[in-house]
Amino acid sequence: MRRSRQFIWVALLSMLLVGLVSWLEAQPFGNESVAATKFDFGLIGDLPYNPEQEGKFQNLIQDMNKTRLAFIVHDGDFKSGSTLCTDETFYQRYNLFNTFVHPFIFVPGDNEWTDCHRANNGGYDPLERLAKLREIFFQGNQSQGKRTIALTRQSNDPQYSKFRENVRWISNNIVFVGLNIPGSNNNFGRTPEADAEYQERNAANLAWLREGFAIAQRNGSKGIMLVIQANPGFELAPTDPNRTGYNDFLAALEAETVAFKKPVVLVHGDSHYFRIDKPLVGSRSQSRIENFTRVETFGSPDVHWLRATVDFKDPNLFSFQQEIVEQNLVAH
Repeated sequence: MRRSRQFIWVALLSMLLVGLVSWLEAQPFGNESVAATKFDFGLIGDLPYNPEQEGKFQNLIQDMNKTRLAFIVHDGDFKSGSTLCTDETFYQRYNLFNTFVHPFIFVPGDNEWTDCHRANNGGYDPLERLAKLREIFFQGNQSQGKRTIALTRQSNDPQYSKFRENVRWISNNIVFVGLNIPGSNNNFGRTPEADAEYQERNAANLAWLREGFAIAQRNGSKGIMLVIQANPGFELAPTDPNRTGYNDFLAALEAETVAFKKPVVLVHGDSHYFRIDKPLVGSRSQSRIENFTRVETFGSPDVHWLRATVDFKDPNLFSFQQEIVEQNLVAH
């Protein structure tokens, strides 16, 4: 009898330990509510573009869902530049993103709104499509995903009430900022209506950028990460028509990065070329700004993801690892 009781207690204890481990693995590590000195999160973008990639995207979802991540960020372009900008596509992607088990934050790209005026996109009004994106993707103050985290939206400020897509969250005192800065020259230089939209959004973006850095400074944050969709053209001349819509952003980014002095990372997509480099050069000094790093995510046709790590013991704070989804490799 005594041995039977001991066996029962051992079995119960084992079940409790298994349950505790499962519960811990499900907790929002990387969120400000849990103290940690190291955490991982995922970065993706420019996906999925077509039915074939939608199938591969399911492999990516499975791969990321089984990985312990604090959250996932999609840096824009959830469809190709020649796919119709229909409500149906928008809702399909919204539901798709909610199949991730981790908190999911989406930052809009040009294929979702600025380029929707194209005939092969359906000839939509880009401003109407942006309003629809805000209605579908950016309601409430929680992320997408089966597990969510709280987000701070710029629209909480009455002065910027329409800019629900600009978000901020803090994980273990690291500040993360999402900004609506899309490709196609940031919607600048095409029509007078687009230019007016750009001017208003550009002012909001600059205010949100500066506020993010101010909070990081005030909190004593060890670093800050910014996420946009556009490749802002670091290598282009300021007068280049592909860069004029980003000049104000890049000037503010340089000034804030130099003043911050600690690690700053800009994540973007757009040009579909995975890279990690240091392209920010001082406008006056013409010397490389060493505390700045640019990360460009994988994009179509490569259906893979990046694992980003914050490690307080690492002098660089941020590090990045390619996560190649084997099922999505193209046979040569």
